[in-house]
Amino acid sequence: MTAPNLPALIQRFFTDRLVSQLGASPHTIVSYRDTFRLLLVFASKHLGRPPSRLRVEDIDVTLLGDFLDGLEQERANTPKTRNTRLAALRAFFRFVSYSEPACSLQCQRILAIPMKRHERRPVEFLAEEETAALVAAPDRTTWIGRRDGILLLVATETGLRNAELRSLRRRDVDLGTGAHVRCSGKGRKMRCTPLRRDVAVALESWLAECRDGTSDDPLFPSSRGGFLSADALQRLVARHVATAIAKCSSLAGRSITPHTLRHTTAMTLLHRGVDQTVIALWLGHESAETTQVYLHADMRMKERALGHSDPSGKQPVRFRPPDSLLAFLQSL
Repeated sequence: MTAPNLPALIQRFFTDRLVSQLGASPHTIVSYRDTFRLLLVFASKHLGRPPSRLRVEDIDVTLLGDFLDGLEQERANTPKTRNTRLAALRAFFRFVSYSEPACSLQCQRILAIPMKRHERRPVEFLAEEETAALVAAPDRTTWIGRRDGILLLVATETGLRNAELRSLRRRDVDLGTGAHVRCSGKGRKMRCTPLRRDVAVALESWLAECRDGTSDDPLFPSSRGGFLSADALQRLVARHVATAIAKCSSLAGRSITPHTLRHTTAMTLLHRGVDQTVIALWLGHESAETTQVYLHADMRMKERALGHSDPSGKQPVRFRPPDSLLAFLQSL
């Protein structure tokens, strides 16, 4: 029996299974594509053959285990990212098990690889003064600085995801009465996010500067005029965080990503008394229950709740070490 052709199966998986049968979103296809690019490069390196000459039987449990471990150890991916990659591989080998019954045993073993449990840490977000320092960090005397400044302002105001922010086009901005931006989020859900007046004014100025082009052009283009990549946006945020540390030292030593800005938007809305259901709609969450994670994120909110439960009605006071040595021990 002729061995199944891995390149052909991968092509059929993307074109027939994901696009034609499942109608997967572009975001899902991009995520799966990146998984297979990483896997094929890893397999080619370890087996000494180019990706186009790999066979299905080459991608066994042992190789996939090494690949998943390498994501964490060599690429410093989190267990959550590891599980996302594994989900894509499971989908593919479930497809292979139907298309190539001879590979059923191999597929069963791969499908039995468990998702990795991981610690759920409190969400990371920026305080008001930290957000202001970050938004002010770009150099407004340059085109890239002005782009980065308005991008960071829109990100902290709207709470758009990385992909949603990068995929915005000029036509997605409405600066008339009830200024807002439109985006397509997870599950292909279209939503509109309102803009503060100062953000709308800043966007109006930015669009006036970028008047050349069409309404289909990216709202925040790269230096070459195309859409920013996910990595480019990550680097953009990291670069301006490094600059902002000079004026806001509390940013130092923290892992701040574009998703941190999304969390910042949620926490800002929560502090202003916005209902959880409204926040879920604002962020494009599938359920209002997802928003409950923000209730656990801010110690000040818990202290206020504790104050309401105190019969004396006094606001609780957080312990502050009276001595530098005690402060050091408290920080451990």
